[in-house]
Amino acid sequence: MTRRSRFAPPPAPPFGTPVAQPPQPEVLAFLARRRSVSALSMVGPGPAPDEITDLLRLASRSPDHGKLAPWRFIILAGDQKDAFAGRLEALARARGDDRAAGKLAKLRTPPTCIAVVSSPRASEIPEWEQRLSAGAVCTTLVFAATAMGYGANWITDWYAYDPEACALLGIQGEEKVAGFILLGESTEPPRERERPDPDALMKVWRA
Repeated sequence: MTRRSRFAPPPAPPFGTPVAQPPQPEVLAFLARRRSVSALSMVGPGPAPDEITDLLRLASRSPDHGKLAPWRFIILAGDQKDAFAGRLEALARARGDDRAAGKLAKLRTPPTCIAVVSSPRASEIPEWEQRLSAGAVCTTLVFAATAMGYGANWITDWYAYDPEACALLGIQGEEKVAGFILLGESTEPPRERERPDPDALMKVWRA
């Protein structure tokens, strides 16, 4: 039995039909243990094309004020991902920036990368909210890939912000890279890390 047949999500409900939201204790258990996987521990195979389609469908169910879909996806896999990393390395070496070139291992190692690009639309919806929606897409994509059984890691690094690097990726105008979502099989289970104390970050507002 293939991974696709074991972990495929159900189809989306038809437009306009009621979508029940019963309690989902298994989802709470998943969130309580969710952990990003080190990019350097990932190996192939990455998600198959139909699995990527499923992942993007699930990620596109993220909160989106105004139904603008102010984001898009760029798939980097196989030889094409290697070529992109090679061009980034050439860019860094031409600047004499060996440190930047050395930071490409996280991009090179996993078999698959999905770049989530924040693409604000002309709208009455504030740009800030549209940027937040792209971040929500990144989060949902990581969660969906993990639930499908893949290791997942959300990174940015210098090539998410460098204008020449972004041009290589095809970023245009007001677009920004919200994240590179790295996907693959994990060769080792991630260890739990220190987490913030919610009580220390919370304040109850009172009139």
